[in-house]
Amino acid sequence: MDNFVWRVLPLFALLVAFVTFFYLQDSYKAQFSSLIKLPVDNDNDNECSLLPFRHYWISSKRILTPQGFISGSVEINEGKIVAVVEGYGKQGNSRQDEVIDYGEAVVMPGLIDVHVHLDEPGRTEWEGFVTGTRAAAAGGVTTVVDMPLNNHPTTVSKETLELKLEAANKKLHVDAGFWGGLVPENALNTSILDGLLSAGVLGVKSFMCPSGINDFPMTTIDHIKEGLTVLAKYKRPLIVHAEIQLDSESHSELKDNRDPRVYLTYLNTRPPSWEQAAIKELVGVTKDTIVGGPLEGAHVHIVHLSDSSLSLDMIKEAKRRGDSISVETCSHYLAFSSEEIPDGDTRFKCSPPIRDAHNREKLREAVLEGHIDFLTSDHSPTVPELKLLEEGDFLRAWGGISGLQFDLPVTWSYGKKYGLTLEQLSLLWSKKPAAFAGIESKGAIAVGYHADIVVWQPEVEFEVNENYPVFLKHPSLSAYMGTRLSGKVLDTFVRGNLVFKEGKHASAACGVPILAK
Repeated sequence: MDNFVWRVLPLFALLVAFVTFFYLQDSYKAQFSSLIKLPVDNDNDNECSLLPFRHYWISSKRILTPQGFISGSVEINEGKIVAVVEGYGKQGNSRQDEVIDYGEAVVMPGLIDVHVHLDEPGRTEWEGFVTGTRAAAAGGVTTVVDMPLNNHPTTVSKETLELKLEAANKKLHVDAGFWGGLVPENALNTSILDGLLSAGVLGVKSFMCPSGINDFPMTTIDHIKEGLTVLAKYKRPLIVHAEIQLDSESHSELKDNRDPRVYLTYLNTRPPSWEQAAIKELVGVTKDTIVGGPLEGAHVHIVHLSDSSLSLDMIKEAKRRGDSISVETCSHYLAFSSEEIPDGDTRFKCSPPIRDAHNREKLREAVLEGHIDFLTSDHSPTVPELKLLEEGDFLRAWGGISGLQFDLPVTWSYGKKYGLTLEQLSLLWSKKPAAFAGIESKGAIAVGYHADIVVWQPEVEFEVNENYPVFLKHPSLSAYMGTRLSGKVLDTFVRGNLVFKEGKHASAACGVPILAK
């Protein structure tokens, strides 16, 4: 009998070790910190996620909910948030629950950037759905809304929207909605505009000055009025590039006699009066959007506000009288000032232009006071040759700031210096953009919402240089290269899928198109 026991005991010990190994391995997978790589199960066929499970908990001492920060846990099942529990370490009732413990890292709603140019179809050499949405995921942006230009053809009809949807198929690493375009043709033939809106665009965009794209012509205030009558029925916004080109001898003289490599030369060709002239016309129309007005149901939204003086004053007054109007500004207007832009550095060219430091301070105040409704990137990339980096010609270079991935760290790095809180940051980048675009079930960590989440470390600083994985198609064109930022993104979840973790993307692009109903 004793011999039998001694023979069996080593086998029994081996069996216990074998079971213990796999139990600990499963436990390791279930409770990994943000500083540890999660080994993905080779048998896992969910290529949309770097996680091997669909039901799990996220724990942190800093989770931002609609009621404020809590120390606790979020339960996620099949892409949705099913529970939010206060009390760090109190998640779950079963030893089998999978738990991702992020410790002190901030767990926040994923960012929603409603102003990006992904340029597909037609100009994928500029950007594209794959590269643009991978950059978004790397920056904690879980939803984007794509502009109707600079893709070719531009998205101005049901047929051209269908081309864009076809181009986006299986290429989205985050969820994406789409703006249509308001141009003279569909403003004057409202059946085309009706078809575009019925097909699912979230709203339409117009330019009150030349757009720089031949098949996206500018609109007058009369075109805008026609468009608003259609939009009122759908209760979707008209978003407007609000600049009207004002001719003057002084501008012509500046172009002829000033050095095009000096940023001030370009700045003086697009003065605040251009924005003011456009907004004056717009607020003359938005008075009809008040409750009971002839355009009730229509909404006007002014994109990328740069002028913080009379332009902002007119918008504030329109809001006070009850007009349906809103406004955004961009992270680069809050980060940079004209005095800081080096000669010939065309990475900083955009329109409207980056103005002086005093103007920047007034914009920052407007953000903190709630006069600016939310923030966007106006991510507008191109190919290096069109930026004219070697020539440094501000007058001829393509205008557009490329920096979708840096929405979060740029806003935080500069914002915390002038009093921006994490709660305000999330409001400006998640809740308010979701409400504006009519995107339900996004923008908050709350039961029933999509599990669109960014996990990041506000205190961690990093240098944006050639050694940093920026995940931008043309990183040399980004105005943020060479800067030092605070706020490192660790992980990004889109509808429960861990799509980005510490420099690695999920192998499949499983974002979905968002269409209005």
